[in-house]
Amino acid sequence: MKNKLKHIALANLDTSTAPPLEEQAIADARKIIADVRAEGEAALRRYGERFGDIEKGAPLFIERDQLQQALNTLPAAQRDLLKRTAERIRRFAEAQRSCISPLSFRVEGGQAGHTVEPVEVAACYAPGGRYPLPSSMLMTCVTARVAGVQTIIAASPKPAQLTLAAAAAAGADRLLAVGGAQAIAALAYGLAGAPRCDIIVGPGNKWVTAAKHLVSSVCAIDMLAGPSELVVIADESAHAGVIAADLLGQAEHDVVARPILITTSKKLADAVDVELERQLRDLPTAATAREAIGQGFTLIVASMNEAIDASNRIAPEHVQVITKDANGIAKQLRNYGALFIGPASAEVFGDYGVGPNHVLPTGGTARASGGLSVFTFLRVRTWLEMDSNALGPIIEDAAALGRLEGLEGHARAAEMRKR
Repeated sequence: MKNKLKHIALANLDTSTAPPLEEQAIADARKIIADVRAEGEAALRRYGERFGDIEKGAPLFIERDQLQQALNTLPAAQRDLLKRTAERIRRFAEAQRSCISPLSFRVEGGQAGHTVEPVEVAACYAPGGRYPLPSSMLMTCVTARVAGVQTIIAASPKPAQLTLAAAAAAGADRLLAVGGAQAIAALAYGLAGAPRCDIIVGPGNKWVTAAKHLVSSVCAIDMLAGPSELVVIADESAHAGVIAADLLGQAEHDVVARPILITTSKKLADAVDVELERQLRDLPTAATAREAIGQGFTLIVASMNEAIDASNRIAPEHVQVITKDANGIAKQLRNYGALFIGPASAEVFGDYGVGPNHVLPTGGTARASGGLSVFTFLRVRTWLEMDSNALGPIIEDAAALGRLEGLEGHARAAEMRKR
């Protein structure tokens, strides 16, 4: 039984991860996209019915009034939960949005600056299947709305009432009740009644990821998501039961999730293994979690400096710091999707809407990118306005650079501005 994490030494740490794209998934997605482009609604419906997204003859889209009805008819406790969570996400997104503003700056010969404007149409995908994720619907749609996106199309296969209600609470305009590569194709190309979307965001299975990759030259995407990852950095002061619970919280996502403990304490590592075995006995998702535990490991290091270096090399989706000097350690971490500082800061709070987004880079891509935020939906575009009376040196330099590069047309275009 895979009830324990394998223990490895720092010398054996392998930070290479399998890419989120599988060749067969790409081939499958390419055919589906081609069919949907060629046949439109007929192909979208055919694939949706084949994969069980929708019943035969059911509508492809669920409109705003139906989404609102799903929210209104939820039990009051669930309805209020969705609204509270949406409000927390909204407040954090509004604080982020306030950090970036239009700019006007005096440059030699005139004024330059930038504008900050949202994309016009965004698609927000949330997985369906065994575990519908209304939290992902909230994370993506609320954030897009705060960014100022005019039209938000949600998408989710086999949407449960909770998913529909979350789409309403998050401000989606309508929901495409189809998933997979077929949904991505319709959203990217504006087919079968879906508007052409400027960006597609949100997590999905390997076919969704492959399809997002294939349409990324047509519309923007947030990222290519892989299996979920959690690194817990801990010392002897940490509680083994808490660490085990946090690791299992990630492990239950998928059999290929990666739960990782990095610690300076062999005693703690052994205690966490005991706790994993104990907690798995009555965990409803134990079958999935056990498989994922087999994908993870415990790295026992000689010092916190080694722990920090190992985490930075892994560049995980999530990293928790449960040490005596959690803030000091956190300040030295450079590569991660989201950071959780101290024993009270459970990663699950990030999953479930305290504020920061849970759509995050995986597979080491946190070395170069961050998670989904209001910035994902914004376009920062520059402008230039020159004063014709103050162009002398600018004309000379532009013409000189044009000729230096062998582009005489550039030089002449600059010199046409001489007075």
